[in-house]
Amino acid sequence: MKGMAFAIREYMSYNKQNDNIRHTEDEHLIEGRNSVLEAFRAGKTVDKLYVQNGLKDGVISSILRDAKKHDTIVNFVAKEKLDQMSKTGKHQGVMAICSAYQYSDIEDIFKKAEEKGEQPFIFLLDEIEDPHNLGAIIRTANLCGAHGVIIPKRRAAGLTATVVKASAGAINYTPVAKVTNLAQTIEELKQRGMWFACADMGGEIMYDVDLKGPIGIVIGNEGSGVGRLVKEKCDYVVSIPMMGDIDSLNASVAAGVLAYEVLRQRLGR
Repeated sequence: MKGMAFAIREYMSYNKQNDNIRHTEDEHLIEGRNSVLEAFRAGKTVDKLYVQNGLKDGVISSILRDAKKHDTIVNFVAKEKLDQMSKTGKHQGVMAICSAYQYSDIEDIFKKAEEKGEQPFIFLLDEIEDPHNLGAIIRTANLCGAHGVIIPKRRAAGLTATVVKASAGAINYTPVAKVTNLAQTIEELKQRGMWFACADMGGEIMYDVDLKGPIGIVIGNEGSGVGRLVKEKCDYVVSIPMMGDIDSLNASVAAGVLAYEVLRQRLGR
């Protein structure tokens, strides 16, 4: 029997915020050259690096090398922007935003499945921006027996304190991996025996498909749904039956609906 993963198009609108320079209180803001350099060398997960335009000294070069090594997003900005972000007024032309929690590797997810003697069950989140949705999905992933969650590095919520709180402790048990390219990751997972299906209103009803094999549920962005490139990588199209007057579910709710259909079939009920 073929296992499948689901990509859900989420139609409810979400007010996107400009994340070009903003950070939240849920993230750790590190200021100053030595502090940023030490953050990299201590193994902290640096989500974003902001460097003042035109700076080219030795320390900055070292920081940029570390950022490249860890595939950190680098933004070159005007000094005035850094002044606006700074809490100390002593940013020295460089600032970093670190996640409130450490990320896992994809291998950790597969190892968890292997240790349980189960087929891999993974959530893949395509640009989920609301940290409450991300935390709720991590919570659902844990409760329904999924082995981990994969998120993209760009244009998506990271593991902030809000996410950790919304997960209700599930973050301590469910690995979350961050990847550069979700479509490429899907291709790599196919080589490991996983199958992918994109959920769409015109797809086959989820109750009529086989969900018991190695699968990953792909959840789309709150406003625009699953991106075209990610959708093209999926093998199947499925849908969630809707009987109400509106035709959409919140991203985390849709994730839960599909996740528990996977669990139901795995339990043979």
